[in-house]
Amino acid sequence: MKTSIDEIWLGKIDELPTLKQKIKNWQLEGNKVVFTNGVFDLVHIGHLSYLAKSAELGHKLVVGVNADSSVKRIKGDDRPINHQNSRVALLAALLFIDAVILFDEDTPLNLIKELMPDILVKGADYAIENIVGGKEVIANGGEVKTINFIEGYSSTNIIKKISGQM
Repeated sequence: MKTSIDEIWLGKIDELPTLKQKIKNWQLEGNKVVFTNGVFDLVHIGHLSYLAKSAELGHKLVVGVNADSSVKRIKGDDRPINHQNSRVALLAALLFIDAVILFDEDTPLNLIKELMPDILVKGADYAIENIVGGKEVIANGGEVKTINFIEGYSSTNIIKKISGQM
């Protein structure tokens, strides 16, 4: 029996109380919960590779997504290109992602403290000691890991190319 896309992603997009309970249950079942975050504005092969590698580090992958207001503060008034609901739905449709949550702050620190994943992941362009939430995850017995990006892929470069700036 085929499953509709709505059935796949509707059960993955969570508010904080629901996701906290989900993670608690997963951990009680012995699952390692991996958390990463980002804007994921124009999803490209670099994002897919990064997210798939993140998923391989544990049993359940949770992705925090910057809300539109947060993206504007971080990247400027021209961003995001895609609305937060579209970005979240697209990520939730990926089979190797188990949960997606929006956050409105500039960093996911408060979200990480609330969710307390077993493994926190960021790109290898970050030094582990500088990863937001890393100290808290390590103090709770978790791990912080980095993943190399595929060279040459970024939403910013895609936007520049489309607008004729490259």
